[in-house]
Amino acid sequence: MNPTMHSSEDDLVFLDEPEHDEFSAASKPYSSWRVMIIDDDPDVHSATTFALGSLEIQHRPLSFLHAYSAEEARNILKTETDIAIILLDVVMEQEDAGLQLVNYIRKTLQLADVRIILRTGQPGYAPEIDAIRDYDINDYKTKSELTRTKLYTAVTSAIRSYEQICSISASRRGLETIISASTELMGTHGLHNFASGVLAQITGLLALNTEGFVCARQTPLGKDTDVEELRVIAATPQFAGLLNQTIPNDSHQADFDVVKRSLAEGKHIFGTSATAIYFNNVAKKDFTLYLDTGLHLNEMDERLLDVFCGNVSVGLDNIVLNSRLHNYAFYDLLTGLSNRLKLLQTLNETLGSDLKTRSALSLIDIDHFAETNDALGHQFGDLLLSSVAQRLLKTFGHQCHLARVGSDTFALLGDYDLVCPDKILALFNAPFDVDRQEVQLTATIGLIKLDEYDGDGSEALKDTNIALKRAKTHQRGGFEYFTRNMGVEIRERVLLMHALRAAFEHERLFLVYQPQIDMVTGKVLGAEALLRWKTDEGKFVPPDQFIPIAEYSGLIVDIGEWVLRSACHELVHLRSLGYTNFQMAINVSQAQFSHPLFMETLHKALAETKAPPQFVELEITESMAMKDPELLIKTLHQIKQLGVSISIDDFGTGFSSLSHLQKLDVDKLKIDRAFVNDIRLDANEGSIAKMIVQLGQNLGLAIIAEGVENKMQADTLVSFGCHLAQGYLYAKPLTRDDLHVWLKQKESP
Repeated sequence: MNPTMHSSEDDLVFLDEPEHDEFSAASKPYSSWRVMIIDDDPDVHSATTFALGSLEIQHRPLSFLHAYSAEEARNILKTETDIAIILLDVVMEQEDAGLQLVNYIRKTLQLADVRIILRTGQPGYAPEIDAIRDYDINDYKTKSELTRTKLYTAVTSAIRSYEQICSISASRRGLETIISASTELMGTHGLHNFASGVLAQITGLLALNTEGFVCARQTPLGKDTDVEELRVIAATPQFAGLLNQTIPNDSHQADFDVVKRSLAEGKHIFGTSATAIYFNNVAKKDFTLYLDTGLHLNEMDERLLDVFCGNVSVGLDNIVLNSRLHNYAFYDLLTGLSNRLKLLQTLNETLGSDLKTRSALSLIDIDHFAETNDALGHQFGDLLLSSVAQRLLKTFGHQCHLARVGSDTFALLGDYDLVCPDKILALFNAPFDVDRQEVQLTATIGLIKLDEYDGDGSEALKDTNIALKRAKTHQRGGFEYFTRNMGVEIRERVLLMHALRAAFEHERLFLVYQPQIDMVTGKVLGAEALLRWKTDEGKFVPPDQFIPIAEYSGLIVDIGEWVLRSACHELVHLRSLGYTNFQMAINVSQAQFSHPLFMETLHKALAETKAPPQFVELEITESMAMKDPELLIKTLHQIKQLGVSISIDDFGTGFSSLSHLQKLDVDKLKIDRAFVNDIRLDANEGSIAKMIVQLGQNLGLAIIAEGVENKMQADTLVSFGCHLAQGYLYAKPLTRDDLHVWLKQKESP
């Protein structure tokens, strides 16, 4: 049949031409290509559908929408979607009605994908080049030239163009979705939130309405890096019961089998009823996303999925790095417990909440851990700490916050009925099983109740540490609660320590010299160099206050070196003034004396000042002599080889044994002022001062008494056989200038 239309110039004419079997293939079960015919002539509609009705393109048939005016077309286009081609008559209600409709389609409705073929029986109304250029028209034909083959060709070409444009648009939208998803995922914190975001984004990307979960291989904190667990870290509601659960290695559930296979093989698994999508990163911290549906992806979807997985893998790198940094920042990698920083964060939150009224903080210090660590090795020490951490977790983990805040110090924060000495110390009654050995430990604890505490977390931790130190000082294996008096005392000590350091650095410390004389002849034998501290306000700080602080802080080593050098300089200066038999006594502290560089310091002081060693005397306390006898004997021998003499200060207060005293290579004993003060008019032969004098004489040692303040004390000491003394009866401690004046006066007749 050869249909021909002759009704007008607008007629659509199909000239005689052969039938083409390739366009009459059997219908396939695919959706159709939608073609909209817009023309005011009903015959054109009929002829077009007749000509194209049997056509299939890409195995999909055509279906038709009809509009008989531009206005009707506008109304249809507002609601209909997925139109592939519009066959549009140029001249309808008005001469340019078709072109105005094109403008409406492109600019108002923003339909960029649909292909438009203009048809007209009056080509003069629409310049071909201008129309195609200005209105994004796919083709422009006069009805008289549109044979069936040319119409087939134009429609086929337009549909292929439409398909490509749709593919490009879908790819663009997919990429936009991926970029948006990636941006959103990059803003998440933590692997759990990231995995939940991936689960939500991928179902949106693939337009799926499905359930699923995310599994990841993880190494638990405090465990060996070779130990990994397969754990569900994100889940949709259907799988919410699996969240944070560990999947056993022997599990044979179909869901888990797909997941384990995906992780083992490092690839996606597309099953008929389930899908596992694999994500990896450079740190090999991979995970798999399980979906409870099979996926049949076209080539474009597969490419989009690959791009999405690549972006997620980059994001996973960042999340793993951030997670690792977070663990380093907030958790102890040995035990898996919180660290000091995390404890402070939780402590501040507690102090700012209602929990404060019933909370307590405790620091638990393992007694003698350093010795155990040194004796049995650091690896054993690490196992021991892990064992202690596990026992604390087992007892308090679900109700309290635990942390490791020092090498062998743990913190416990929680309700004060739980965080109490009895419950904590009871944990150490049973031995710990460490590396197949039973180890019995004790612990000392400091505690603070937070109900009336006004400070912040760092202050609370500091005050608890004060209580712990007090407990360690008083009784190992015991406990102390923090009190305000402790805080005042320690803060005053710290302030004094900082002030002492500043005074030393700014040369506010100075020496005074108290003369030592022969009470029988009145001759000056020498002087003891004494350290003094005068503040900027003109106030003197007593030595018994700042010397212990200097020793505690370690500053005494530097101060002691300065005292030694300054006293030697003054000795040399006095010798230049003619006092050639003058002896300088210099105090040495325990910290200074036991310092490994002490002998080197002494050598340098003598060499650089050129002080004669035989006129230098070092004073050590009796308590120092008792602390480390072997070190003392060795060091005393080295000192005596230099020619320097040794005196034991405050003798009688340290309870040293006579046998121990006999081993010490010393030259002089100094009677403590407390025993001199005990001398009264009715003194008897059994006084301690007399006993010390007799002891010294029996050992062949010189004896000197300090703190002699009146003639009665002096006479009594002389009667005991002690001829040497220093004290206010003869002279108070003098500055170097005053000492020079005093010595000149002693020389005057």
